[in-house]
Amino acid sequence: MEKNLKQQPSDLIKVVLFGPESTGKTTISRMLARHYNTVWVQEYAREYLQDKWNNERKLCDGSDQLPIAYGQIKLENELAKKADKLQICDTDLLETVVYFENYYEKSIDADLKKAALSNKYDLYLLTYIDTPWEADDIRENPDKRKEMFDTFEQALITHKKPYLLLKGDLNTRLKAATQKIDALLELNESLLNHNRISEFGH
Repeated sequence: MEKNLKQQPSDLIKVVLFGPESTGKTTISRMLARHYNTVWVQEYAREYLQDKWNNERKLCDGSDQLPIAYGQIKLENELAKKADKLQICDTDLLETVVYFENYYEKSIDADLKKAALSNKYDLYLLTYIDTPWEADDIRENPDKRKEMFDTFEQALITHKKPYLLLKGDLNTRLKAATQKIDALLELNESLLNHNRISEFGH
């Protein structure tokens, strides 16, 4: 696998927001990062594509998949060094793959697809489409939201990724997410303690 796409090893619990455009991923990921007092990994594609629009008046196309993927994993790896126990990611490489395959009907670079499937996350938070569509310069296809939601969920099922569906208002979503994350953190702490005791015993 190309090194620019490789997720660095970490003991962190990694949680990634996942789903179609304009379904609250950025809002929820920011709030979760604040709640747990940890770092937030923003969606690199937003800045990259906004700059492309501002400078060239062009939308996303197939040539953008690798620059976006490189930028995303670089951000994640850099910020993992600053996180404590938990890292909240606004997106991941699997989301990039789903977008380019379905929104733009582009073939996916083999290294990118390999990285998207091999990089590890403890939980995907799949955001449902029961949120208002908010248009901006780079969002497209508001009429495809249900179709794309089904595609995102199927990707998680097909690749056996652990996920929790988030529906309802913001408070309902946050409550469901924090309950699941709390359980993961508790389990991880128990495993770390068990490993420390085992090492001490030997």
